[in-house]
Amino acid sequence: MLNQNLVYVGVTLSAIGALSYLINVIRGKIKPNKVSYFLWSLAPIIAFAAEIKQGVGLQSLMTLSVGIFPLAIFFASYLNRKAYWKLNRFDLTCGALSLIGLVLWQVTKVGNIAIFFSIISDGLAYVPTIAKAYKFPETESAWPWLADSINGLLTLLTITTWNFANFGFPLFFLIISLLVYIPVQFKLGKSLNKITS
Repeated sequence: MLNQNLVYVGVTLSAIGALSYLINVIRGKIKPNKVSYFLWSLAPIIAFAAEIKQGVGLQSLMTLSVGIFPLAIFFASYLNRKAYWKLNRFDLTCGALSLIGLVLWQVTKVGNIAIFFSIISDGLAYVPTIAKAYKFPETESAWPWLADSINGLLTLLTITTWNFANFGFPLFFLIISLLVYIPVQFKLGKSLNKITS
């Protein structure tokens, strides 16, 4: 286990990454899906509240940050004409899962249920971005996703009590961030297309 203050380093890296992403959104270099960014803010904020209820300490700051930063990008996307709002059945399902987790948490008083449903909802909301990162890596910026991966990793390395409330969201966030970072950074989709052509 590493010093818990490394959580601050991870959150700061994510903040820097989010700021660079936000600037690229405003400049029109990145085309965010507003629905995805809204869902990416909703699910972690619900998970953060559940983590606090479950007694997660400083590590819950990572979860809060990965809810607040997408919310800022969601609002900034309204300054970008290329950003789009595409609400479909899939998006409604993700939103419903977040709300189900919230309701079940209130009914059962078990925060892990809200964390679990938040992870599922957030994970489903990432699927279109993972596909876009693979097919159109030029529409994304790799650095912010690497910063988010480091945020998740540093948070995991500071955990002293290994239970779902403590490691669930950071582990999910590390994996999901890498699933976007790797295809963007290494242009995997384009590389595989060249090999198979």
